[in-house]
Amino acid sequence: MKQRIWMTVGAVALAGLVWTGCAVTRAGYESAPYRVVEKDGRVELREYPALRVAETQQGGDDFMRLFRYISKGNATEQKIAMTTPVFMVGEGTTNAQMAFVLPETLTNPPAPANDQVVVREMPPATYAVLRFKGGQQGPDGKATQELRAWLEQRKLTAKGDPQFAYFDPPWIPGFLCRNEVMIPIQ
Repeated sequence: MKQRIWMTVGAVALAGLVWTGCAVTRAGYESAPYRVVEKDGRVELREYPALRVAETQQGGDDFMRLFRYISKGNATEQKIAMTTPVFMVGEGTTNAQMAFVLPETLTNPPAPANDQVVVREMPPATYAVLRFKGGQQGPDGKATQELRAWLEQRKLTAKGDPQFAYFDPPWIPGFLCRNEVMIPIQ
């Protein structure tokens, strides 16, 4: 009986630490700004301003290329703060991209030292957004299908392909992760 009590206490404590660690990790980073225009159940319509991003082709060491850029792997050897989310655009295509949002205060981002990293501005846009838990999904995943059905029900027209926003580091268990599928709308 005592062993079961201690196992329960240990499990609750571990869950609390993981939950707190997830919230603290995510809360420790600046996030891309947006304005919620409408909320309908699990879906939000959001307006995003223009965002500066460091972007690279997906595959191989895509994350590390971007991480090196913000970790002084740039023309001025400037350390750049990590932000959330990490955007994945064009999943399932040969032109898939991964992008780190650059901090708003970084008005003049340094040039990348690696020619596979590009700094660009994402234009302002309105997105239908659905938050989901678990691992990464592709353009045919359950969350994307749910968001497409919502758009169809609301008679809203997609202006592009789905993209994904990931907010947590890889060591956070999937059931605690904050992920989003975003579809630009007209």
